[in-house]
Amino acid sequence: MSGQLASNIVYFARLLRAAGLPVGPGSVLDAVRAVEVAGLGGRGDFQATLHAIFVKTHEHTIIFNQAFELFWRKRGMMEKMMEALAPRVSAPDQTPPKPKAGASRVSDAFYNKKQEQQKQAPALELDSSLTASDRELLQRKDFAQMTAQEMAHAMAAIARLKLAHDDVLTRRLAPDRRGRRLDPRAIFRKSLRAGGAGIELAFMSKTKRPPPIVAICDISGSMSDYTRVFLHFLHALNADGRRVHAFLFGTRLTNVTRALRSRDIDEALALCSAQVEDWSGGTRISASLRDFNRLWSRRVLGQGASVILFTDGLERDGVEDLSREMERLHKSCKRLIWLNPLLRYDRFEPKAGGIRAMLPHVDDFRSAHNVASIAELVSALSSDGQTQRRG
Repeated sequence: MSGQLASNIVYFARLLRAAGLPVGPGSVLDAVRAVEVAGLGGRGDFQATLHAIFVKTHEHTIIFNQAFELFWRKRGMMEKMMEALAPRVSAPDQTPPKPKAGASRVSDAFYNKKQEQQKQAPALELDSSLTASDRELLQRKDFAQMTAQEMAHAMAAIARLKLAHDDVLTRRLAPDRRGRRLDPRAIFRKSLRAGGAGIELAFMSKTKRPPPIVAICDISGSMSDYTRVFLHFLHALNADGRRVHAFLFGTRLTNVTRALRSRDIDEALALCSAQVEDWSGGTRISASLRDFNRLWSRRVLGQGASVILFTDGLERDGVEDLSREMERLHKSCKRLIWLNPLLRYDRFEPKAGGIRAMLPHVDDFRSAHNVASIAELVSALSSDGQTQRRG
């Protein structure tokens, strides 16, 4: 293989790593060998070869495609490589495509080094008493518009959010010296140790645990970016000792509770992605809620559980079934909170049939598109919360 092409694959791997993909030296070597074996029959074949090596999860496909278009289109690099290695193959003349929306993470990683090399302009003394700080701007910025560096800061801010201690009594009993209920088993064990000569009393009481949180998250194409961030929040709650049950749905319902309990967040998201087969696909809210109510509600909606429904409410199936399943879900839990990223629009109105069918059965209607909205959710979960509805 030409040394120039191998070097460019290395530079491309560095771009992917700067954009947030877990690309290591082993993956780079595998990519170079794969290109040698597969050859350069065309631009699509080359992209598919690198995609098979560098992309491990569904949510990284969008970032990879944007990075590929941005890196290999510069000065017709891909066409020149193909002409140099395979003169018989003529690359089609194509005009560079227009920049796609949401490519800020890739462009930021690509041009970061160039910006560092530029000369800094002379500093000006400005009065910043009335300007917002970078932290405040980050709190209000939409997740879909964040760069890779901003997204990392947002993830760190979300991981620092803590829920208040709102433990509730359960039916489970545990040894307690100050308890008011006798513990017969402990009393018998202590008497046997002394040979039955005396009886030492032991007591127990009901244990206190925080109420469980059940999250049902939409992973359709319009929700995948926001759901990925929300999974970081659920992972932080797990690390804080909360009982969190997580379900993902697109066209089917998948329980990812065990996968989300992994200590490493990257490993947890990789396990979730491996279990889900319909990531960034269609949406069937009614059918997914029906499966949850039939198979999981009695298992996880006990001890005052709160349900967080994370979806935009754009249902394609029958609205009547959706209203019935939402009513059943609402009656099975202590509180039903609906997080809808569409609330980021000031002129949002519940005109869609699915949204109108779901709204009457929720206790709290909130947005979840930035760090500030997630922090408001933490405040709502830490208290009784007041119903917030729009439209």
